[in-house]
Amino acid sequence: MKKFFIIAIPGVVLLFLLDWLYFSAGVLYLPSFRDAPEYFAKAEGEALYLDQGSGYAEFELKGVDLGLGKPGHYATELAVTKEEYLRWFGQIKALGANVIRTYTLAGPDFYQAFYEFNRDNPEPLYLLHGVWVDDYLLNSSCSVLDEEFYKPFFRDCKKTVDAVHGRYKERREKSVFPSSYRWDISPWVCGYILGVEWDGPLVSYTDKSLPQQPQLDGKYFYTENASNFEIFLANAGEVVAAYETEKYGAQRLIAFSNWATTDPMDYPQKLRDYFPKAAEIDVEHIRWKESFGPGQFASYHVYPYYPDFYSLLPEHEENTYLQYLRDLNEHHHMPVVISEFGCPSSRGMAAREEGLGRNQGNMSETRQGEALVSMYRDIREAGSAGGIVFTWQDEWFKRTWNTMAGVDLTATPYWSDYQTNEQYFGLLSFDPGEEESVSYPDGDKSEWTEEDRISEQNGVRLSMKQDERYLYFLVEQEGFNVLSDKLYIPVDTTPKSGSLRAGNLGVEMDRAADFVVELDGPGNSRVWVHRYYDIIEALFCDKVTHWSLFSQEFPLPDTDSFVKMRLLLSNESFFMRDSVEDQNMEDDVPLTYMEFSPINRTHYGLTDSYETGVLAYGNGNPAAPDFNSLADFCGGDGFVELRLPWQLLNFADPSRMNIHDDYYEHYGVEYLHIGELYAGAGDGTGQIEMQPFALEPLGRRPVYHERLKESYYLLQALWS
Repeated sequence: MKKFFIIAIPGVVLLFLLDWLYFSAGVLYLPSFRDAPEYFAKAEGEALYLDQGSGYAEFELKGVDLGLGKPGHYATELAVTKEEYLRWFGQIKALGANVIRTYTLAGPDFYQAFYEFNRDNPEPLYLLHGVWVDDYLLNSSCSVLDEEFYKPFFRDCKKTVDAVHGRYKERREKSVFPSSYRWDISPWVCGYILGVEWDGPLVSYTDKSLPQQPQLDGKYFYTENASNFEIFLANAGEVVAAYETEKYGAQRLIAFSNWATTDPMDYPQKLRDYFPKAAEIDVEHIRWKESFGPGQFASYHVYPYYPDFYSLLPEHEENTYLQYLRDLNEHHHMPVVISEFGCPSSRGMAAREEGLGRNQGNMSETRQGEALVSMYRDIREAGSAGGIVFTWQDEWFKRTWNTMAGVDLTATPYWSDYQTNEQYFGLLSFDPGEEESVSYPDGDKSEWTEEDRISEQNGVRLSMKQDERYLYFLVEQEGFNVLSDKLYIPVDTTPKSGSLRAGNLGVEMDRAADFVVELDGPGNSRVWVHRYYDIIEALFCDKVTHWSLFSQEFPLPDTDSFVKMRLLLSNESFFMRDSVEDQNMEDDVPLTYMEFSPINRTHYGLTDSYETGVLAYGNGNPAAPDFNSLADFCGGDGFVELRLPWQLLNFADPSRMNIHDDYYEHYGVEYLHIGELYAGAGDGTGQIEMQPFALEPLGRRPVYHERLKESYYLLQALWS
């Protein structure tokens, strides 16, 4: 027995070592013996071509980006199941799309589902597989030429190739056994997109602060007049092409991720002085050799509201998005694919497109769809080989720059923040409730019961509900007409501040309120916030005014002043078009501050903002023919229904019922747990009594159901 163990143990260790070298490290393999590498997609001229069995035909790429997240989970948890992927693939195919794009290595369920969906399918979906860059490396490195940066990235390139061919294993954190990628999906993978939206300073430092690197002359790629960063990208392409050719006898299209911040376009110096445009990546400096059959395409993320500085060039027409796309296509001698374009159907907004209004948020699902259709038409009219919609599914875990200060970022997957635009780019919505939401503002109050009522005063009855996205209110009063009558709903959340009177509204309450909802018909209804509890003034005063909050007295905790609720729109200053047209844009003399002015925006100083507290009237029921996803309130005979997103009431984490604490006590946003809030309703003629509403923490297992948005069907009509 002892001799057996002496022989067996080294044998087992050797087997594990060989397994790791072959399936995980990718360094042990037999080279391919094919005479020539196989490929079925190629770039030729400015178009893409696909061999579908009977020869090559031009391929119009119509795709969707597919993320890894779903409610209750961060993307890194890889929680999407095979069954969910299979359902989504069917819906994506029915949309009329022919390509899915992934950004990074997904869980094994994705590859198994993709294999099963395409196997024996005469009309398969194709895949553009991305290679991501670790966020820590991206934000901690000064140069991509550091070994700590490029070696892990090149390793990720190789493991992506292995996963595509079904020969990869990876041990993930908290897992005893490695995840096995054993489904060969290579017959449907048409290409790779390498990299991310590169940070301008990272590119600039690599190019301008380090010695010029020698140009690449590889077996498959070479460079001409390339910058250091472009040489790094070319080396990544060489790694992928060499590894896949030698190990698998196959090749695929390769592209390098790019976006407006690092595009190769030439801009006047004055715009460069005031906007983040200090670096360029030009893939025209990266060429492929005859030994690499598929070739290369140019990949760009392009949105109509960014780059916002593009609209300031006087020669550009009203549709600056189309003009920008034309300029990109004119610059390149290879196919151009817009691998990200989209608009979110969120309530909150972060940027506007001047002219056509395809904004970054505050768009209904119908308007989102109309914007996607017009953007795709622009993409094709400009000469691009196709476009990929960002994104397939909404992503609750996402954050965005103009709301993240007020949100607990450790809890974002557990509730649906309708104020954060980044969460709502999807064509597929995750709505609260197992089959439908607990309430819809639709003029039908049949979902409300006596158990929902919290107060009754002078014939005015108030009821409330909650779910993962909203607080709901029902106010009933005999004879009330939502189109002509006025109503006030005060809400008290924090004990740290508030007022018994809203001076500018002439409304009095029996408790110190932090918010007052003013319902005054369509077009004139809004939420007011107690000035002391206004996050914009407390945190961003210096950005939205010409003075600093610390240069004058703070507002008092019991001031009777209530102000309009706002969201920041941009952290850049804007030129006025007329002032730019009157100047010589080639003049290198920087503009002075006095030459900045807004472009058709509400302007409070150096940063623009808009009133996010304005309430929209409409039917918020997805089953209704006149459905408006942005509807905040709707009325019927003697009643009105209202829903308010959690963040609009300064909730930082409804999963634990944490709200914003005193800004001026903590010099920023800290959290305060509450178990109840107080609310009341009245017409403002007398003191409004406020009663408690018990808050139930949402927890870490949100209840939701899937729903295809109206934007899905509008895009389907174009693509199918």
